[in-house]
Amino acid sequence: MISAGALGKVVVAGVGLIGGSFALASKRAGAVETVVGVGRGRPNLDAALERGIIDRAYVLEDPWLAELADADLLMLATPVGQMAGMFAAIAPHLGASTVVTDAGSTKQNVVAAARTHLASALPRFVPGHPIAGTEHSGAAAAFESLFRDKNVLLTPLAETLPTAIELVEECWRVCGARVTHLDPSRHDELFAAVSHLPHALAFALVRELAARRDGDEYFRYAASGFRDFTRLAASDPEMWRDICMANHDALRRELAAYRAELDRIDRLLAPGDGDALNALFAAARDARRAWLEAHRGNEEV
Repeated sequence: MISAGALGKVVVAGVGLIGGSFALASKRAGAVETVVGVGRGRPNLDAALERGIIDRAYVLEDPWLAELADADLLMLATPVGQMAGMFAAIAPHLGASTVVTDAGSTKQNVVAAARTHLASALPRFVPGHPIAGTEHSGAAAAFESLFRDKNVLLTPLAETLPTAIELVEECWRVCGARVTHLDPSRHDELFAAVSHLPHALAFALVRELAARRDGDEYFRYAASGFRDFTRLAASDPEMWRDICMANHDALRRELAAYRAELDRIDRLLAPGDGDALNALFAAARDARRAWLEAHRGNEEV
């Protein structure tokens, strides 16, 4: 276990929902003495300072890289499209024992970028993905219990140091998370289906209706079903653009599979095959009920 104040300094690049919640949970647990926040916008960093999420703040144009020399941990909680640039920037400035981890929703592209840029620091990199979140963003959305009883997937490399893995695992456990390991490619296959596809569908439906000449009328009568299905369309567009582009091959396979299922429904509607349509809907309902039952007590599902 990480003892109180065991981590002298943690640098969090990207003090939003994920990075901010990680910092807040770590501080409230007494696991870190100082959290340094790095981000693109001063107003968001000021909000993080005001809430006590971080102790010092830098925008990217500031000389924040000097903070890495004696940092115990660097958490990269930036959009995945920025990871390559971040790795290139930090590599010459990392301390000899600084451990690096990330919270990106895709893993193969992040691992590839790390291999390209981190050089001798690569064995101290532990790729990760916390399976938690909301549709909100920014430091104002952060809360310390975000990761409590949630899964965090780590995808270590063959050369990752066991001590680095242990440190990152324990940091997440301090936040209340359950930590497991997964292969990066399998991670991206799974999350293309259960996360990236649902977000793309929500964005697509809202955009298609909004583009109609009489779109206002559709939204006027939309109610709870539409609200629940499209909640994900309130998410950060930049972040989800980067995720979809980074995992485009797997996402395109899932789009094709979903399109085939829509075509199946269309083929049942054409002849009015209500029995077959009912069987399809019932199978989906039963599968969802089984999933919810297996995750009883997890308020996120």
